[in-house]
Amino acid sequence: MNASVEKTGPECLSALSAVGEAIEKEIAEITIGKRSRKIISVFAKNGLGMLIKDVMAKKLAGKRKLSQHENEYLWKIGKRLRLAFEELGPTFIKLGQVLVTRQDLLPEPITLELEKLLDKVPPIEFSKIQYIIEKELPDGANTFEWIDEEPLGSASLAQVYKAKLKGGPMVALKVVRPTVEKLFQTDIIVIKKMASWLQKRLPPELQAALDFRELVQDYYSSAMDELDMMEEARKMREMKKKYGKKSEYVDVPEVYEATKNVLIMEYIDGWLIKDFPVDFFTFEERVKIMIDLVHHYVQTMLDGHYHADAHGSNIMINKHTKKAVIIDWGMTGRIDSIMTQILMRVIMHIQLNQAEDAAEVFMELVTPTIYTDVVKVKDELRTLVLNYVSAHQGSSRYNYGRLVLEAISIGIKNYCKIPNGLALWAKGFSATEGTARWICPEISYGQVVEAYEIPILKSILSKRFNFRANASLLAESSEMVATFPRRFNKVMEILADNKLRLNMQIQPDPVIRNILNQIANRLALALVTFAIIVASGFIISSIPNGTFLWMSKETIANVGLTVSIILVIFLIWRLFRTRKHRSLF
Repeated sequence: MNASVEKTGPECLSALSAVGEAIEKEIAEITIGKRSRKIISVFAKNGLGMLIKDVMAKKLAGKRKLSQHENEYLWKIGKRLRLAFEELGPTFIKLGQVLVTRQDLLPEPITLELEKLLDKVPPIEFSKIQYIIEKELPDGANTFEWIDEEPLGSASLAQVYKAKLKGGPMVALKVVRPTVEKLFQTDIIVIKKMASWLQKRLPPELQAALDFRELVQDYYSSAMDELDMMEEARKMREMKKKYGKKSEYVDVPEVYEATKNVLIMEYIDGWLIKDFPVDFFTFEERVKIMIDLVHHYVQTMLDGHYHADAHGSNIMINKHTKKAVIIDWGMTGRIDSIMTQILMRVIMHIQLNQAEDAAEVFMELVTPTIYTDVVKVKDELRTLVLNYVSAHQGSSRYNYGRLVLEAISIGIKNYCKIPNGLALWAKGFSATEGTARWICPEISYGQVVEAYEIPILKSILSKRFNFRANASLLAESSEMVATFPRRFNKVMEILADNKLRLNMQIQPDPVIRNILNQIANRLALALVTFAIIVASGFIISSIPNGTFLWMSKETIANVGLTVSIILVIFLIWRLFRTRKHRSLF
């Protein structure tokens, strides 16, 4: 039922002013201290904390098979983590959705439980939404003939309403919840501290491969983009302009107006892709929609974009045009074109049963550290790829998104540095595969991607041999050729005068430097302990019948012995802790 929104007037302005004051008060109450206490209390209540670090350590240790007892234990931890995230609100709900993609860091029982995170929350009262509309839009609520106060959808970040523009079409009105941005900015400070605490407690091998602070910063950047309706509108306009005419069966909603917290876009009259009647389309139409969706996703990737959340709840079937419309463009990202080309080359090698070549190409994605056994990594990647050769791309077990996640897991376990955005890309690829299978399960996803190989090759070659991309190479090559005689003559003069010198500086690896610092600190602690014992002995021997600093020699002996014992116990504890930490890996 449509409900007319009260137009702007003295009484309405007074009521909205009171609502605004209440919102400002709520925002002011969100402080780092309060959120820190809340987060710590929720984690403590659910028995989390050190458990997460230990579980992650065991996962990264490469233990592949878990006993039934261990599985049940991990399920319980996953459930506690999910409940804690839901209680802590939007920041942690979104963090949980990102952690679902990190199957290389967390065991499967935990990630499967996190998939159940509820992003559908009870809607806030419409008066707060109206306050945002009045504040952000030039004409406020007078922009619309009416707004249905019952939301079409209510998520942790925003609420969506059906409305009608004055003298215009029906629209979908998306409004960000008023306190969400301040909550994100406050929570992320606490999360960064937690990430730094966890980073320092990783063994040196994993510190070289993982940087939790970078992961948190990437999460924060993408989350803030998702809270900016102007950024989402920009993405939608860009996608519609660039790909709208190329795709016959895939579309993007029209954007009418956007501000920081309000987005007015085309209302799609239809069904979510997981709910549309099967008999609404013929088999041929379903095949065409699936092919268009897959090709659209692959092409946008080749152009440097990816949709990380292209699942069935974010795509609608338009009743009138029969097009698949991607309605939510919040969780998207950028991907390097070289990285995309690598992933496409892997798929091509798999189709041709070239596991060795696919493993070699995969190695271009991971960066080995000083702890990496490169031969072992290649062998594990080759074994992984063989499982996907001639495999039907129609199950959750064999899909290219899962392939990338498993490759990331292999890289991390062998202490390789992995690009941060790769896991989120893999999540998007998996979501697209799931959507494609839902529309047309009769067709293999792999065959559809394979059929797009010519445009993929064309894109790779056009970027590789593009003049602009190779301008630097041409300039440097020209300079090298032009200056070669002069440089060669200079080298010959130096050799003739016997002035050849080699200046070498050895820069230790940061991890090795950290280990050396730990060794130096412990040696210093041992020397301090020894010095206290010796000094206590000298002091006692120098005062046979007197006192030193008003203390008797018995007191001095007891104090020195106590301090020495404490330092020795602390030193043994640190050594034992380091040994235990390494035993997990």
